[in-house]
Amino acid sequence: MHPMQYFELLVAMLLAIIALHYAAHRLGLPPAVALLSGGALLAFLPGLPVISLDPELVLVIFLPPLLMDGAWFIALGHMKRHMLGIVSLAVGAVIFTTLLVAVVVHLLMPSLPWAACAALGAIVSPPDAVSARAVLQRVKLPRRLSILLEGESLLNDATGLVLFRFAIAAGVTGSFSAVDALGSFLALLVGGLLVGAAIGAAWVLLVRRLGDEYLMIASSMLAPWSAYLLGETFHVSGVIATVTTGLICGWYQHVVFSAAVRMRGTSFWAVMIFLMEATVFMLIGSSLRGVVERVGGFGVVLDDMAVPVLVILLALIVARFAWVFGSDALLRLFCAMGLPHRAPLGAARSAVLSWAGMRGVVTLAVALSVPQDFPGRDFMLVAAFGVILGTVLLQGTTLGLLIRWAGLSDTEHERPRLSMSEAEAAMAKAQAVRVEALAYDADGTLLHPQLLTRYQRRAEISADYAGQEEHYADRLHAHFDLVLEAIAAGRAELLRLHRAGDIDEHVLQELERDLDLEELSAWSAKA
Repeated sequence: MHPMQYFELLVAMLLAIIALHYAAHRLGLPPAVALLSGGALLAFLPGLPVISLDPELVLVIFLPPLLMDGAWFIALGHMKRHMLGIVSLAVGAVIFTTLLVAVVVHLLMPSLPWAACAALGAIVSPPDAVSARAVLQRVKLPRRLSILLEGESLLNDATGLVLFRFAIAAGVTGSFSAVDALGSFLALLVGGLLVGAAIGAAWVLLVRRLGDEYLMIASSMLAPWSAYLLGETFHVSGVIATVTTGLICGWYQHVVFSAAVRMRGTSFWAVMIFLMEATVFMLIGSSLRGVVERVGGFGVVLDDMAVPVLVILLALIVARFAWVFGSDALLRLFCAMGLPHRAPLGAARSAVLSWAGMRGVVTLAVALSVPQDFPGRDFMLVAAFGVILGTVLLQGTTLGLLIRWAGLSDTEHERPRLSMSEAEAAMAKAQAVRVEALAYDADGTLLHPQLLTRYQRRAEISADYAGQEEHYADRLHAHFDLVLEAIAAGRAELLRLHRAGDIDEHVLQELERDLDLEELSAWSAKA
């Protein structure tokens, strides 16, 4: 293909992303389902080239920023509080699933070496960060479940990738040492933590000194790739390095970013992540044609591979349910014995946690990286795609229904000590105290009476509103509806003045920005 045709294909894919996203919204479907299905259909359109993905390039392009995004916004305090549960899912569940799938595959295909069975288990065992985000950001979960799933999605890829490398090495060399594997795993983990901490610290120092908004945003965009590539260069876990960098940057961005950088950077980052997530699912769907043609067509897939793939998919689901419910039963045992522990999840929460196991781009990219002459490679590719398709279409479309059916809500000890309105009241009180301290000159003369009255009044209103949100809800909505009407009237007059030639572009843009900020504030308060 001519380079211009590649660009045209990219533009067409972006247009398809917008159309499929809109269709999913109108039909009430998760966008991941529409994008994956749409990409698969587009792959077989006449005249389009076969999409061939470079696995290393796919991981390097998409995985670091998506991991960074998850780490940047995760509640670090809650993550530390639930770290044992996160590690149980990200390490224990992945190892358990790998072993169970390996046994199932060996029973289905006795001629396949154990190393190949373990490699396939490692490929399909870790739920995908991108798939999890695509579903979780559109459902409401209790805080504990949300943290467990977010934390798992950040760390489980590292476990799966390490297991995969060990399995491939065992298949190539014909030997395996559990002691050496454990030592290598710890080295990859510690090395990734050190590299991520170094990049995170360097980012904080750099951003403090740049002084330019756009350079600060650009440096933030480059941080995940820097951490991942440096980690891989030093032969440690690039995933752990990226997550560590993201946690550090997310913690310090509150003090090193100005309001302008945060607003502009967040907007830029949100659009970039949206396009990357959508592109990932489109590429997964588009790669179906290449996978099918590589193994000999749909006939071969349906006749020889469909049943084993379905059994593997069932084994994945059973393994996750067994691990989650088994872990919860262990917590109940600790409770009965009076040992210190976290409270059990319960059946409803355990079911939701077990069902949230969608696979995605990492599974496909790792399957594509299997050496050409490795035993069972074609079946691994088909199994990887089948697992992605099955989990996204089945679990992705029904997870929201399961959550609504379970009727989950935060328990008392999971809720933060202060509600948003109570935190707002504390913030308003601190502002009023500061203004009062600076509103008078050295002689005691009041210099800013209107400002002082404004902040004192805001503190009083916030204190009265805290804890009585439902009582004031109707009046609050009516208040901000009127504010939005006033903003709309001001915007109409501003445009009339500009169209009439009474003001220039500079005045229009400056006053329009003020109206934009006022409107965003009103919508936020109304929500």
